[in-house]
Amino acid sequence: MSHRALQVFLVACLVLPFAACKKEEAPKETVKAPVAAPAGDDIAAWRTYVSDAVTRNMGGVSNQPYVYLLPGENSEGFEGSYERLAEKAETDVARGIIAGNMLAYASPASAKMADIVIASFKDVPADTMKGVRVLFIGDAADDPRVKAAVSPAGVDYVFIEAK
Repeated sequence: MSHRALQVFLVACLVLPFAACKKEEAPKETVKAPVAAPAGDDIAAWRTYVSDAVTRNMGGVSNQPYVYLLPGENSEGFEGSYERLAEKAETDVARGIIAGNMLAYASPASAKMADIVIASFKDVPADTMKGVRVLFIGDAADDPRVKAAVSPAGVDYVFIEAK
């Protein structure tokens, strides 16, 4: 072994144990502030807000959540959007949602979204959706009637007031 190689080897032998003993510091995670609820009907702002709220409320949910976002009542084509979303939500729930999933409902038209949730859960047998999280983002006035509609199914209900 050459003199230079021997020096490199000795330095490596001295430095390596100290490097191995130094505890690795975990990178510090920065906690982002929650996205504020949009004041108006801007659907892009609502998507950002709902995405953040869903992510923060996943809890023990391991699957991709079902997210139902209805635009504001003043948006173009609202009635068509309402009918399509209502049909999709009802079909999804009727098909059966198993534990480990989340259903998230949100809209600047909170009362209309509450109507969709209530209609979707009207025929769900009691205690058949244990382990499913239902997230409703809307007005506080709609919370009691949504909760009353989904609770018999045995879901984990979470309400966020969009204010």
